[in-house]
Amino acid sequence: MRRLLSIAVTSALLAAATGAVAQEGPTYRIQITNLTPGQSFTPQLVIAHRAVYRMFHAGEPASEALAVLAEGGDTNPLADDAEPFAQDIQTIPDLLGPGQTASTTFNARPGALVSVAAMLIPTNDTFFALNAEPLPASGTASFLVPAYDAGSEANDQNCRHIPGPRCGGEGVSAPADSDEGFVHIGNGFHETDLVDDAFDVLGPTGYDWRNPVARITIRRVNP
Repeated sequence: MRRLLSIAVTSALLAAATGAVAQEGPTYRIQITNLTPGQSFTPQLVIAHRAVYRMFHAGEPASEALAVLAEGGDTNPLADDAEPFAQDIQTIPDLLGPGQTASTTFNARPGALVSVAAMLIPTNDTFFALNAEPLPASGTASFLVPAYDAGSEANDQNCRHIPGPRCGGEGVSAPADSDEGFVHIGNGFHETDLVDDAFDVLGPTGYDWRNPVARITIRRVNP
């Protein structure tokens, strides 16, 4: 059973832990904008790190820590995995709704890379990510970021398996043959014939998206 926290509890823990790995170096400001019409982002994890670290490799199975983030929105295991390679770890603790922008600052030494991730809710195991991109030596860098599917949970669109304010599900399901088994580009919501007498089964109306799902802007704010 994967470790999963409610969105509210996760946010409280992350707010307390924000900046615990901060180190010296130039300061950067990061802005994250939600470009979807109907998805929210769970707390957004920002990691400045050495080049040896990768949050994931597309086409390969998700790590346990990434699956926890993608299915339940908990960034703590992924932050723990990154800590040996990190120069700074920050978390923006609030949900980020459609059209909203959030920001924070972090520090990183020259040559560092940055990775950013959060779950899209309500989904089964979809997340957006910026994976090991170089930081700007000066000025601003901007990225349009897609949604990825962790491949760790079947996309049944059933609120029984989706956490957060819309669904209130547990955010985890047992492994199944329908799990894709590898990280790939998320392809949105689809019509489904699934019926659950106890939970809503979501359709594309109001919850579908097209990539990119986020715009990330990073600006170096001091030498």
